[in-house]
Parts: sequence; structure tokens; C-alpha cells
Amino acid sequence: MRPFLLGAVGYPALEVLWRGRTHPSMALAGGLGAAMIHRIHQTDLPALGKSLLCGAGITAIEAACGLLWNRQYQVWDYRRMPLNWRGQVCVPYTALWCLLSGAYMGVENLARRR
Repeated sequence: MRPFLLGAVGYPALEVLWRGRTHPSMALAGGLGAAMIHRIHQTDLPALGKSLLCGAGITAIEAACGLLWNRQYQVWDYRRMPLNWRGQVCVPYTALWCLLSGAYMGVENLARRR
């Protein structure tokens, strides 16, 4: 439950810092993403594999949220980004999710040591 709550609060806060705004649906997306990262982090996959899997999973969550809540591109719009799908997801942000997932897993490791 903690990873979900951390993501549900942390991701919208990150969006406000990055873009200056967020949408209530991003709390659900952030919570699901953080819970997924936590579960993948517990596997025996190598670190790179975990990050790639997390990035793909977050992209899938973002695509699903986009199809539900972003049909008019009022929440976000990736139509001008390279390699985008329907303006809902794009490869550059998938790469960013991979990097951020790796950082999140590093923070989990530090928290677990305390």
C-alpha cells in the first residue's frame, strides 16, 4: 500500500514541478506505476531489465489513462513528440520512465537499509 500512496502523491507533485500543472487521474497513474515498480524491483531480473520493464509498464499505464481521460489532449499532448502513438505516449518519455524507475528503485534500496 505504501508504494501506491507514495506514487499517488509523488507523481502529481513531480508533474507540477515539471509542467506546472497536473490532473487528478495522474494520482491513479502514479500509484499504479509506483506499485508496479515496487513489485518488479523484488524480482531477480538484472537492474537494466527491471528498468526497461518498468519503463514499458509505465508507458502502458500512461496509454490506458490517455485513452480514458485524455481523448481531447487536455491533460497532455505528445502529438509533436517523435515516435508517438496517438499523442498519448512517445519513445522519449518511455526512456525517461526507464531512468526514473531505476532512480526510484535506488531510493527504495536506501529506504530498506534504514
